[in-house]
Parts: sequence; structure tokens; C-alpha cells
Amino acid sequence: MRILVVTQHFWPENFRINDIVEGFVQDGLDVDVLCGLPNYPKGEWFPGYSADGPFEETYKGAHIFRAREIPRKGNTGKTIFLNYVSWPLYAAGALNRLPGGYDAVFCFNTSPVLMCWPAIKYAKKYKIPFTNYVLDLWPENLYSVLPVKNSFMRWVAQTVSDSLYKRADRLIAMSVPLQKRLIARTGKPEKDVAVISQYCEDFYAVPCHDPELEARFSGRFNLVFTGTFTPAQSLDMVLRAVLDARAAGAENLHLLLVGDGMSRESLQALTEELHAGDAVTFYGSVPAEKVPSFTTLADALLISLSDSPDLGLTVPGKLASYMAAGKPVVASMNGAGYEAVKESGGGLVSPACDQAALAANLLALYRMAPEGRAALGAKAKAYYEAHYRRTELLRRLESFTLRGE
Repeated sequence: MRILVVTQHFWPENFRINDIVEGFVQDGLDVDVLCGLPNYPKGEWFPGYSADGPFEETYKGAHIFRAREIPRKGNTGKTIFLNYVSWPLYAAGALNRLPGGYDAVFCFNTSPVLMCWPAIKYAKKYKIPFTNYVLDLWPENLYSVLPVKNSFMRWVAQTVSDSLYKRADRLIAMSVPLQKRLIARTGKPEKDVAVISQYCEDFYAVPCHDPELEARFSGRFNLVFTGTFTPAQSLDMVLRAVLDARAAGAENLHLLLVGDGMSRESLQALTEELHAGDAVTFYGSVPAEKVPSFTTLADALLISLSDSPDLGLTVPGKLASYMAAGKPVVASMNGAGYEAVKESGGGLVSPACDQAALAANLLALYRMAPEGRAALGAKAKAYYEAHYRRTELLRRLESFTLRGE
């Protein structure tokens, strides 16, 4: 069977859709991918790419068709907006380059919601089923990154988002609360809105010791965060909580930030302002396959979200990879992610943006005996085994996309 995957962000950008596509191919599907030119998260073209392409490549057996986009250089409100609206328009113009013959269209819909529009356009034209995997709920996720205050613009964002979700034949939600929200907004029956958690690649579950890296960060209690830095992660609050915990006795607590994003410069400025250079390291982005080197050396893994009520509807994909590592999870968040960590027993949780509660949890974990932290990590690993394994969740993605089952 043939499937068209539509997503703005794809290899060599670091998104889970890369592995999903590889899994589709491994399971015998013929896969084409319509995507953008890689420039996320810095807004700079990756080596070997430019505004002039290349526009056709192959990846793990899939055929890639790239469409132009305006890069999000500088990550300002203006450049992010232009990036959000440019790719769907260019991608719609690139639809005639696709060879066709597809049995289904699948969109891995991170931000912006607009990236599913070319998928809708193609699926409706050729009367084939379209499944939208909703990773970032819009317009709520937009407001967690860009402070849109204008009431008319918010009305436009809400109207457009609802219209796009309604036009999908099937929707996939990461959690039951998100499923309920999508059903309420679209009027779709429950059978057309599946709940399928984000899995993580199997390599996250395999310890990876890097002697040089471990020597560099030895002698500290390493709290590791991996991923993108945006206002939605509330990392400024996290930094202050780390300093509070250090002042209360966790003197060797060290925040290791592995990643990049629009908030990096402001976080670095805050670090200087608070004279916190010894408490935090900005390591930069690494390939996904390198992440286990950091989770292996970690004493605990941090996941945080802002207190936007709608962010609690989703469970960040990194939670699966954290639990797979078998290390204690420190979560500062609300909603579905909070409940997952609490249910697992694999870490300590506090409400989103509660600096005092997060600092208290960090101090408690710092003072906990190694055996206690190991027990938390074992529970996290067991929860991963039960809920976030690749094989089962990938099979469900395929079955629902192709057959609605």
C-alpha cells in the first residue's frame, strides 16, 4: 500500500516522524514524504540545503519531496509567522510534483496547524482518507509561544484551526483529554478520533556511556533537559527553582540543557543576570541518537511546561524517551503529562510554574539515597515498557491511518 506523509519538519531535523516513516517502510508500505527545507530550530539552513533545494531526496527507503519555506531566522514573532504561513502555500503548489496512487494521507501535525492544509487539499481532490496526528493543539499552542492579544487575530486563529481539524477524516490524539477536546470542537464520533500515545525509538532504552562526557560532568548531580527551548517549557522558572534548591542545600545540583530554540538567548541572559553560570550548562543540539549519552549520565531527567491550561491536554513525546532511560523523572506540568508521571511512580511531580514545589522536589531527590532514585527509575522504565513501546504504537498508527481501525 502507498501512503503520503505530509509534515513541514522532517529529516535531518530531529522529529519523531523520521522514525515513523522508517517504520512504515520497514512494514512494507510505499512512502512518499512532502516536507520543508530543514532550518528548525535556529532558522538557519542545514548544511547542504538552501532556498534552492535540493527538492527531491530519499530517506530510509522513502521518497522525499521538499517545498520551499521562509526560514524562521532569529525566531522573532515576524519570522515565525512567515515560516508558519509560507510552507503550506509552497507545499500546496508542490502537490502536482507528487506521483500519486496513494491509499491514504497522513499528517504529523506539530506547529503550525496550517501544515495539514496541503494534506487536506490533496486528499479531497483524490478522494482518499486523510488522518491528522495532532501533536500541538491550535490555536492554544500558538499562544504559548507567541503572545497574540488581538481579539480579531485570536478569532481568526480559532476559526481556521477548527476548520482544518473538522476537514480531516480521522484525528489522532495523544491523550484522552485531548481526544475529548477534539471531539467537542469537531463534532466527530469517537471512532474517528483515536488515542495513540507518542512512542519513542528503541535506542532510547539502551544505556550509552560516553567516558569523555561523563568525566566532564562528574562530581555533580546532573538534572538533564533535552529538547526545544520555547516559552512553553518555562525554563526560566526551572532555572530559578534550581538556584532555590542549591541555596537550600543541593549545592552540587546542575542543570544540563541539551537542545536549542527561540528562548536560548533570553535564558543565557537570565543565567548571567543571576550569576548562575556554575548551575547550568547550555550544551546545544545533538542528534537524537546522541541523547542516550546524556540520559545515561543523568541523575534525573526534567520535563516542564507552562501553566497554560491547554498544554495539559498533551503529553510531550520526550516523556517516553525519559522513561525508557530508566531514570527518575522530575515533572513540572499539569494535566495528562502530570498524571502519567504520577501513575508511573517513576518520579516526582509538581504543578506547572510552581517554582517552590519544583525546588522542593529537586531538593528531595538530591537528598534521596541512590537506591531510592534507582527504584524510581525502574518504575519509569516499567511504565515505558507497558505504554510507550514502538512496535505496538506504530502498528496502531498504520492500522488507523490505512483502515480506520
